[in-house]
Amino acid sequence: MHGLAAHAARPHVPGMYSRSSEPVRFERDCDVVLVPQGEQVTLPAGSIGYITQALGGSYTVFVEGNLFRVAGKDADAIGKEPPEPLELSAGATDEDVEKLVWKQLRTCFDPEIPINVVDLGLVYEATVRAREDGLRDVEIKMTLTAPACGMGDILVDDVRSKLEMIPTVHEADVELVFDPPWNRTMMSEAARLETGML
Repeated sequence: MHGLAAHAARPHVPGMYSRSSEPVRFERDCDVVLVPQGEQVTLPAGSIGYITQALGGSYTVFVEGNLFRVAGKDADAIGKEPPEPLELSAGATDEDVEKLVWKQLRTCFDPEIPINVVDLGLVYEATVRAREDGLRDVEIKMTLTAPACGMGDILVDDVRSKLEMIPTVHEADVELVFDPPWNRTMMSEAARLETGML
């Protein structure tokens, strides 16, 4: 768990599960991540649950009292389509790649909060560097809503893998930083509206 003080600072999102949540059945064994602990586990074929969040190409599902995150590449396990491959026009500039970097960052979500990491104010810096071989490296500095968040490694892996899907990106280096510490004022106005924090 995040610890009571840390958890209290996180945005409160009402109703993780509701009757409108979409029921799902796992069609095959699937590697998933337990939320918020961040442990990797396998849900067996035939597991039944509900989708509580379907954002950015990944899914948060409620199964037998626990929340699990299903990666986009495993969407077929719950009868969904995996995300389309990204395209970049020939001759794209570093600026074009940087726009795509920010677009991809907006597909990364904290599994417990239905707001992307950019609007949550978690991304402090995104830098695209051209390499001599024509490829690019991306450097990201980001933080978490709570330093002890068990989902930190999962979120970092999600950001890294989404950025490395961008054509011409050789490597994405994602560094977690806690200075300055995250606070609610870093959220976009839309994110504060959505969580009732205005």
